[in-house]
Amino acid sequence: MGKNTVVINLIMLVVGIGVGYTFGGDRGPVAGTHMMPGGSMMGNNIDQHFIVQMIPHHEGAIAMAKVALERSKRPEIRSLAEGIIEAQEREVNDMKSWYQDWYGTTPPSESFSMGGMHMSGMEGDVDELATAADANFDREFIVQMIPHHEMAIVMAGMLQASTERAEMTQLADNIIASQSREIEMMQSWLTSWYGE
Repeated sequence: MGKNTVVINLIMLVVGIGVGYTFGGDRGPVAGTHMMPGGSMMGNNIDQHFIVQMIPHHEGAIAMAKVALERSKRPEIRSLAEGIIEAQEREVNDMKSWYQDWYGTTPPSESFSMGGMHMSGMEGDVDELATAADANFDREFIVQMIPHHEMAIVMAGMLQASTERAEMTQLADNIIASQSREIEMMQSWLTSWYGE
């Protein structure tokens, strides 16, 4: 499946979930939507839902970046990986702290599925990356990290549109800005290194 197909499918999934919540009304969740612990819906508590989804999503990116630090020989990839680890570990720590402050507990250790699709950790990406041939490693890292970042940007855009917390607005802004820049870099590398 091509990178663009994956991104389009993920965007359609997120949009579909949003429509389901919007039109679910008082009847409860529409088939395929997700109920948070305690019965709160994504539409009613976007901050809680976002944190529960984004922590494992970030952890997936961090794990992929750590593999890149071990395996890549290119300084550009290694520098990108270091930046991903630093920024996303900080954001994970912030989200865990806010979750504790706002909801009185730690975030669930396992992410929830949205619309029947487990999209947060993307654990398979780490396994594929760890076993990629050395000659293909940098390209594999790039083609996996771009859609991973694009999904985070879609999720952050949904947060921007709904949150009332300044901390969450700033987090969404940071995710969109930093990961958009990183996508541009990776796309330029695909072109200059691989002619894609």
